[in-house]
Amino acid sequence: MTKTPDFDAVVVGMGITGLYQLYRLRELGYDVLGLEASDNLGGVWHQNRYPGCRIDSESEIYGYFWNKELMQEFNWTERFAAQPEVLRYIHRAADYMDIRKDIRFNARVRSATFDEANGYWTLRLQDEGSAPLTTRFFFSALGPLSAPQMPNVDGVHTFKGETYHTARWPRDPGGFGPAKLDFSGKRVAVIGTGSSGIQVIQELAKVAGRLTIFQRSPNWATPLGNGPMSQERMDHIKANYDRFIAACDTSIAGFPHQFIEKNLQDVAKDERDATLEKLYHGPGFSLWLGAYQDVLTDTKANAYVSEFVAAKIRQRVKDPKIAEKLIPRDHGFGVKRVPLETKYFEVFNQDNVDLIDLNETPIERIDKTGIQTTEKHLDFDVIIFATGFDAIKGSWNRIDIRGRGGRRLREMWDNEVKTYMGLQVADFPNFFMLVGPQNGATFCNIPRCSALVTDWVTVLMRHVRSEGIKLVEPTEEAQDSWTSYCAHLLSKMLLGQTNSWFTGVNKNIEGRNKRETLLFVGGNPKFRQYCDSVEADNFRGFKFDGGVARAAGTAA
Repeated sequence: MTKTPDFDAVVVGMGITGLYQLYRLRELGYDVLGLEASDNLGGVWHQNRYPGCRIDSESEIYGYFWNKELMQEFNWTERFAAQPEVLRYIHRAADYMDIRKDIRFNARVRSATFDEANGYWTLRLQDEGSAPLTTRFFFSALGPLSAPQMPNVDGVHTFKGETYHTARWPRDPGGFGPAKLDFSGKRVAVIGTGSSGIQVIQELAKVAGRLTIFQRSPNWATPLGNGPMSQERMDHIKANYDRFIAACDTSIAGFPHQFIEKNLQDVAKDERDATLEKLYHGPGFSLWLGAYQDVLTDTKANAYVSEFVAAKIRQRVKDPKIAEKLIPRDHGFGVKRVPLETKYFEVFNQDNVDLIDLNETPIERIDKTGIQTTEKHLDFDVIIFATGFDAIKGSWNRIDIRGRGGRRLREMWDNEVKTYMGLQVADFPNFFMLVGPQNGATFCNIPRCSALVTDWVTVLMRHVRSEGIKLVEPTEEAQDSWTSYCAHLLSKMLLGQTNSWFTGVNKNIEGRNKRETLLFVGGNPKFRQYCDSVEADNFRGFKFDGGVARAAGTAA
């Protein structure tokens, strides 16, 4: 006789997605538990509290849309909200869900093993004194950018001054923002110039005595276009939320931007340049996700926009040599994630700011007093690591997840990442991933797109509950079909031909130098269409209680 698990469903990770999935499962009648490694909810917005941290989605489309009371109550104060306000919003949403009573904090999962005899998962926590817990269904909402990565440099831990990673910033114990740290007059080093690096550099350049920026790979950053949210505009948004949501749901990536349905070269030069000029100044991802339809697929169109943005950098940075160092040479515009900035390039015109190009002057090691480069030793009071994450699959790799026959997920993924719909993996029954590899919400405006995924998973779990199903898993055939489809779509995009965290390449991780199919780039509408077709076809590609499923077929 099989044992009864402690819970029907456990959701690991209490960020925006995990909170909503936990809530929907509870409302279906499942006995649930949420596990969160940190001491409070909010996910990346609880951890990433560095100065300057903010969303790059327009505030009105970053959040939950299932509760009209919350939508009408909450007033955003900026067009692109800063981290403290985002976290305050998440906490207010948690009030509406009445969800805290279902969450266990400071509970980092060390391992998860599928018990074949009993048909449930056993989760062991990092705290060795904690007894394991069991659950029929194991949901992982770990986030694609939540496993911080330090640089691959000798002596990282030997520095005696202040050190911070942007993804693990000290928190204000009495509020939603960062701890009140004083960098005024100090010698500060920032290693990394991705999205987080750019945001923190913009702020520290205002106060640091000397700010030294260590850059390995420059990025095609464009203006954010931020500003106050007037009450008049907020009232307009509240009166038209349905229209804003519909616009996001018809766009490729869940943002309020649509590609221009023309090829760049088919438009007269004066017109195309005027359009690019307008898009460059934002707001948000206007240029990345609202330019001509062939910019991310055609090398000539991409080169034209890349040169347009390069000219902007040259205009904004006074020193021509510095400007050239800030222009990417290894990739075109938009084929890596585009950071958004506010007067970032003007920082390099300041007398208190230095740029060190790590391709010319590598770091040899970090020591007690600072950083030794191949050229000289630099003393610092503070070193900030803005070196990003082990992206997309990293958070799952850091848990020892074992399915049937003890198969380890990370060992399988070291060979090739395969999933079905980015939701499940063959031979890992009752294990669900949310916003992970190959999922429709990962290359997307995550709050909006993950909510749509969660809503669909809820449909599946309602079917499971009503039918008394104990095991849900995909077939190998369905998994192979979906993974091939993702690879096919990625091959059509220039970003699929570029080394970046989008494609699994990470210079800070040994052996992470081959491109992988980690993203579904078909767009939010196409993913939802696929989900709907699976449901309409008796949940095609899934098998229940070990039965034979319908074939997954080939996605259109």
